[in-house]
Amino acid sequence: MHAGRLVFAQLMDHVPLHTFRRCVAKYPSRYPTLSFSHLDQFLSMAFAQLTYRESLRDIETCLRANSTKLYHLGIRGGIARSTLADANEKRDWRIYQDFALSLIHTARSLYAHDSFAVELDNTVYALDSSTIDLCLSVFPWARFRKTKAAIKLHTLLDLRGNIPSFIHISDGKLHDVNILDQIAFEAGSFYIMDRGYVDFARLYVLHQAQAFFVTRAKSNLQFRRVHSHPVDKRTGLRCDQTIMLSGVRSQLDYPVHLRRVKFYDPTHDKLLVFLTNNFDLPAVTIANLYRCRWQVELFFKWIKQHLRIKAFFGTSENAVKSQVWIAIAVYVLVAIVKKRLGSDASLYTILQILSLTLFEKTPLNQLLANIEITPENPALHNQLNLFT
Repeated sequence: MHAGRLVFAQLMDHVPLHTFRRCVAKYPSRYPTLSFSHLDQFLSMAFAQLTYRESLRDIETCLRANSTKLYHLGIRGGIARSTLADANEKRDWRIYQDFALSLIHTARSLYAHDSFAVELDNTVYALDSSTIDLCLSVFPWARFRKTKAAIKLHTLLDLRGNIPSFIHISDGKLHDVNILDQIAFEAGSFYIMDRGYVDFARLYVLHQAQAFFVTRAKSNLQFRRVHSHPVDKRTGLRCDQTIMLSGVRSQLDYPVHLRRVKFYDPTHDKLLVFLTNNFDLPAVTIANLYRCRWQVELFFKWIKQHLRIKAFFGTSENAVKSQVWIAIAVYVLVAIVKKRLGSDASLYTILQILSLTLFEKTPLNQLLANIEITPENPALHNQLNLFT
């Protein structure tokens, strides 16, 4: 079916064009589209992500060097640095946000039955944020500190397939805990988060939505023990308690019982205290769930290393957000292709292969099937195990 077609075109066959056009129609733009369409913009920026381009001039030079193949890539408009810069500046970034979210919906359905470290039927999310530093003189709209600018990626990661289900881009000043106000909690799901998200009023809202949370307790937590449950200390557990908050403010914010689990981590010689509103799972499972939160840290590390979201092609808020959402769309699109073609290679390996073969005419399923899977280096296990 794909004989004689470029690898990039085969990859973009998995882009739902009807959904893309619907997103474009939702946010009409005054910027001319006849000579350089929204799809041309998306394909050019996706090409930049897949081939690790560093600037608009880099994109222009590379695509013009292959000008005879642009039609076969799906790009109908003329490629010019100024045209692409203006499109990133003036076309609404929400087009690419909505399109990325539609791809996320597709990817989550494909990975819905994947397993992860804990055998659990519930959906499990890891919540965290990552800061991307910027130059204040170049990005004055993203003021973070007196002499520094930054944006934050607030991400809710579905641990089945490591697909981000919720992403919010803010300036660096937005505190992590405020993002809980923007999340629609799913009943029966688990939300794993660190101590930065401990706000008992907001956690009580999560509890009333019939969802579960697992978080770290702060050292100054005020509580009284209601009941202690027996634990097997050979598993690392030190206590499993039902508690009531006793702080003046906290007992009003969270007026029902909590579960407090203390666990000793021999690897790092640390004593960890967890809080949760789930009283049914074994205490050791609560500790193992929190360990899975590390997956969202690996996600941030991975996208910063392998996608172009640290060096931006434009300086306006619209250009930065457009680039970030297109990068996320490309990441999710490759994850969709990996699943549909049944490839056993990691996303890292697939991206490396694609970066060198986009202008070749090898069938995509054959290209991915011929990848030799080599054993991982145990020393790099934490860095490589996220997308295998």
